[in-house]
Amino acid sequence: MSTSVVLPALGESVTEGTVTRWLKQVGDTVQEDEGLLEISTDKVDTEIPSPVSGVIEEILVQEDETVEVGAILAKIGDGSGAASSDDAPEAAPAEDAAEAAPAPAEPAAAEEAPAEEAPAEQPAPAPAPSGDSTEVKLPELGESVTEGTITRWLKAVGDDVAVDEPLLEISTDKVDTEIPSPVAGTLQEILVQEDETVAVGSALARIGSGAAAPAEAQPAPAIEDKPMQQPQPNEVQEAPAPAAEKPAEQPAPAAEKPAAPEEKPAAPAAPAAAPASSGDEVTYVTPLVRRLAQQQGVDLSTVTGSGVGGRIRKEDVLKAAEAAKAAPAAAAAPAQTTAAAAPIEVSPLRGTTQKMSRLRKVIAERAVASMQATAQLTTVVEVDVTKVAALRDRVKGEFQQKTGDKLSFLPFFALAAVEALKTYPIINSTVEGDEIVYPAHENVSIAVDTERGLLTPVVKDAGEKNIAQLAREIADLAARTRDNKLKPDELAGGTFTLTNTGSRGALFDTPIVFLPQSAILGLGAVVKKPGVVSVDGKDAISVRSYVYLALSYDHRIIDGADAARFLGAVKARLEAAQFEGDLGI
Repeated sequence: MSTSVVLPALGESVTEGTVTRWLKQVGDTVQEDEGLLEISTDKVDTEIPSPVSGVIEEILVQEDETVEVGAILAKIGDGSGAASSDDAPEAAPAEDAAEAAPAPAEPAAAEEAPAEEAPAEQPAPAPAPSGDSTEVKLPELGESVTEGTITRWLKAVGDDVAVDEPLLEISTDKVDTEIPSPVAGTLQEILVQEDETVAVGSALARIGSGAAAPAEAQPAPAIEDKPMQQPQPNEVQEAPAPAAEKPAEQPAPAAEKPAAPEEKPAAPAAPAAAPASSGDEVTYVTPLVRRLAQQQGVDLSTVTGSGVGGRIRKEDVLKAAEAAKAAPAAAAAPAQTTAAAAPIEVSPLRGTTQKMSRLRKVIAERAVASMQATAQLTTVVEVDVTKVAALRDRVKGEFQQKTGDKLSFLPFFALAAVEALKTYPIINSTVEGDEIVYPAHENVSIAVDTERGLLTPVVKDAGEKNIAQLAREIADLAARTRDNKLKPDELAGGTFTLTNTGSRGALFDTPIVFLPQSAILGLGAVVKKPGVVSVDGKDAISVRSYVYLALSYDHRIIDGADAARFLGAVKARLEAAQFEGDLGI
């Protein structure tokens, strides 16, 4: 008995998703909640976990295919379904031997018994006939995605390509991905150059049999056969990459597995091929991982991938970056007794020119549009949070024990802010034409710094939550934002924003209000410094904890007096620090 894996609901407004990558193959054993595949929608990229433990018996939707919510993606069982398909490859080679079929037909014969039809019965489109060519078009990459920008061609004109082998990298405002070849053959013409933007459905390239080599009527079998006859390093590294991609793309991936042992006997004849193959795998990491590696200064050729077929994943790059940072730190420890200062870190971006990501372009456009459409200014107040700091120190141990969350200053600030929003709803309002709309709820957006850029997940109905609930939800949203596991609706519906610039040590800044909201509150770093207090009616100097709160707002509807009243309410609530009844523990 098998269990169907279906595409779950990923948000109220999301009706479909595109399979960007299978993390498992047919025949692989999976555990419950282990990641099976990656899905991209017009709102978010996320992983789909396995609903049960078992063996993948069938993959029904291939990479780059778009399906509706509720569609069956794969089937998981006890392995009996996948095992039955493994019988076919054993019979096929025997038939090939009996009929003395040529070696290039042998991998295809593992899928279809008639030897004479084997080359034409590949599970994906066959090589284009001599003189013909197939156009590679930009596929649909999400419901609201209408265009994409070519960031890098992975193949050059004249290169041989296999079915489903990555041809180029595309970047949109929602996702970065690779476009695979629909057929096997030779890349005859590139129609769109790097950094050009084209609409969905546009022709990107042409693939055919290749005018330079008319004698080779079937490029794909020839490529597979060459490593056995001529074990040259460049050819050996070409073969494994398509083989690693095919199982997740083709209708009968399990039947491909015997092909790998057929090619392996050639490996001893070329010991140098292993490093070359490793280098080739680096070419096929996703753009997101490649960009992360560049940002972290990680050489991908030194990273061992933990993904399917040795693919390098984000976690592998982060581990390599941590290891690289730990090594110099350990080596520098003995030297610190004599060294005056630790060596500075030099970014790999120094001296380079980088294209903006689509997300960065969207953020830039929204920031400029907001500044042009609104009249923004910022009001700043200084708040004495010494009592809040003392309360936090007193209860943070009990708080973490009962809730499992660390108690920071942020939920105190959030609670004080949403209470003030109820009293001064103009700060929580929006402009619609010549009307001011006052929402009946406080949905607080929390600015989160991620590898891809600034994102703002939303705490819905924050005005109805206590400190424990706010702490839990903020921590959860921030973690899932950084791991790219948010649902699309969790980024929508905010009425007011909090940005914790103090987490990086900044005293305060003047944050930008993003439409359609009318205000954003910047939280500075909590610092200790001398302050004047009253002791027995006399002024005295004492060490106090202070924070700057900076409110940026749309002056079209919010006056300076409104901003001052709102900040005054937040300041009074924090300085009184009467939060014992709001802790939620």
